[in-house]
Amino acid sequence: MSVETALPPVEKHQHHRDVTGGWLRPAVFGAMDGLVSNFALISGVVGGGAPNAIVVVTGLAGLAAGACSMAAGEYTSVASQTELMRAEIDIEKAELERNPDGELAELIALYEARGLDADTAERVARQLTEQPELAWRVHVREELGVDPDDLPSPYVAAFSSFTAFALGAIIPVLPFILGATGLAVAAVVSMLGLLGAGALVARLTARPWWRGALRQLLLGGIAAAATFGIGSLVGAGLS
Repeated sequence: MSVETALPPVEKHQHHRDVTGGWLRPAVFGAMDGLVSNFALISGVVGGGAPNAIVVVTGLAGLAAGACSMAAGEYTSVASQTELMRAEIDIEKAELERNPDGELAELIALYEARGLDADTAERVARQLTEQPELAWRVHVREELGVDPDDLPSPYVAAFSSFTAFALGAIIPVLPFILGATGLAVAAVVSMLGLLGAGALVARLTARPWWRGALRQLLLGGIAAAATFGIGSLVGAGLS
C-alpha cells in the first residue's frame, strides 16, 4: 500500500505593501515641501509687514507655482529614468539575440554566485533561456535590478506630487483666508500639519510616529524661523 504525500496548496499572502509604482516618494516629498515652503514663504511675507490680502495672494501663488513646478519636475525626472531603463532593456534584448551563449554563461555564473551548485545553476539558466520572453526579463531583473513589468509611471508621479504639494501648501494659508491677521494661528496650524505629516510618513515606513513627527516639526520650524527673520530684516530696511 503506497502512501502519497501531497504538497499543500500554495497560498499567496499579502504581507507587503506596494512600494513601487512611483507614487510614495513624490507624494511624501510634495506634501512636506508644500507645507514647509509655503509656511516659510508666508512667514517671510508676514515678517516683512505685508497686509492680510497680500499674504493670501502670496500663499495661493506659492501653492500654484510650487505644485506646477513639482509636477513638471517629477514628470521629467521619472520619464527620463523610465526612458533610460527601457533603453537598457532594449540593449539586454539585443545582447541575448547577438550572443546567447555569452548571456547563458553570465546567468550561470550569477546563479553560482547566489549559492547554487554548478549543475543546478546550469539547468536553471538553460531552462530560463529556452523561454525568450522570460529570459530577457530575468536578465533585466538580475543585472539591472529593475522589474521591467512595473516601471514607474511619470503620470502617477506628477499627479501625486501636484496633489500632495497643493494639500500641504494650503494648510498655512487657510487661517489667513478665514480672516487671521497674525502669524500665530498659521504657525499653530502649520505645526500641527507638520506633526501629522511626519507621523503619517513614519507610519507608512514602519518607524516610530513620534520620531517622524518631531523631525518634521524641527525642520519646518527652522525653515520658517529663517525666512521670518529675513522677511523682518528686509521689511525693516524698506520701511
